[in-house]
Amino acid sequence: MKFKYLSVLAAGLLFQMSPVKAQDFLTLKEAISYALEHKAEAKKSKLDVVNAQNKIDEVRSGALPQVNVSAGLTYNPIIQQVALDGAMMGQPGETILVTMGQKWQSTPVISLNQQLFNQSVFTGLKAANTTREFYLINDQLTEEQLIERVANAYYNVYQTQLQLETIQNNLDNTTRTHKVIGGLFDAGLAKKIDLDRIAVTVNNLKAQKQQLLNALDLQENALKFAIGMDIQQDIQLPEETFEIDAAILNEVGDINNRTEVQVMNKQLQLLDLNKKAIKAEYYPTLSLSANYGYAGFGQQFPLFNNHSSVKWSNFSGISLNLAFPIFNGFSTRSKVRQADIDIRKAQVDLEDTKLALSLGNENAKAQVKNSLLTVNTNQENVQLAKEVLDNTQNNYRTGLATLTDLLDAERAYVDAQNNYTTSLLNYKVAEVQLIKANGNLKSLVNE
Repeated sequence: MKFKYLSVLAAGLLFQMSPVKAQDFLTLKEAISYALEHKAEAKKSKLDVVNAQNKIDEVRSGALPQVNVSAGLTYNPIIQQVALDGAMMGQPGETILVTMGQKWQSTPVISLNQQLFNQSVFTGLKAANTTREFYLINDQLTEEQLIERVANAYYNVYQTQLQLETIQNNLDNTTRTHKVIGGLFDAGLAKKIDLDRIAVTVNNLKAQKQQLLNALDLQENALKFAIGMDIQQDIQLPEETFEIDAAILNEVGDINNRTEVQVMNKQLQLLDLNKKAIKAEYYPTLSLSANYGYAGFGQQFPLFNNHSSVKWSNFSGISLNLAFPIFNGFSTRSKVRQADIDIRKAQVDLEDTKLALSLGNENAKAQVKNSLLTVNTNQENVQLAKEVLDNTQNNYRTGLATLTDLLDAERAYVDAQNNYTTSLLNYKVAEVQLIKANGNLKSLVNE
């Protein structure tokens, strides 16, 4: 079952509001593409993806050699004396104080440290790669949420435009009726009260039209904000055909493929890796360290002086460091248990999310079905209300209907059109939700 309803040209509506510069029409696909490129959420999400590589590099640095250069310069105004047994110097029974050291000491050193086995570092590398995958999926989720908001804002503008078209048509018809009654009144064939009543109706329609114009301005601004466009920039929506196809109800989506579920699954992986990283504290660590340096001693400032006043000697060392964790007061055990609780809570959230997505899927299908029935009914009502209005107008001209009957028929026709317009928007909103439930929001951009 297909129904088509042609909306008013946005260019004509905007021309009535204010002078508008000539420009291209903004389609839904173009609006979404613009939002994905310019909206703050989309930009930040993509920056997170780029920054994920920086985080991977940060963690990877722990597995690479660490090289440091240091230097120290010490001045000893008072050099400590050491007590020695006088027997060492041929004075048994005496204690001799000997000054040990020099006034100046300089020590430049270069050192290296390399992790040979550290389970925490290895687990961190896995977590870093998983984090990058998480940001990629989260970027996709951000785009889908943005597409949904833009589509809803876009259709809101169209609903107001359709309502504005309805009001304008009714205003044109009522204005013509007002002129006819005015002519009859001037000829003495109509009452003053009828002329006044129709004038009141015209003024009310003008007021409603202005309200819709104001609402259209606000909704267009909301659309521009939703896509990240300058609020001062003018936009025009093209002539649009709303295609309603019940075949969408036959499309079946897999909840496990929904981006929301993929994000939560990736979060579970990160929580599991966090638990493994904590458990890594039980593992021994093995590292290699080495250093090489010089030590300079003398009574004078050791730099920029000749070797006769400052004595230099080099030194180096290579060590293999092995550490076994024995007991830390059950700290690691407590942290592992806390991490396990976080995993179990995330699993509960995942199941609840799947349940909510299933509910949303069924609700979207039900809403689409109801919208299809409502659109069909309202379309028939528009046709019937138009026939009633035509007959009432003819009867009024021949004196078989009162002005009240005519105004009621016009009002019923306007209400039928507005109901039809609202049902069209409700369908498009429900359609977006069903497309989302099937995991196909990107089709709004790729179609």
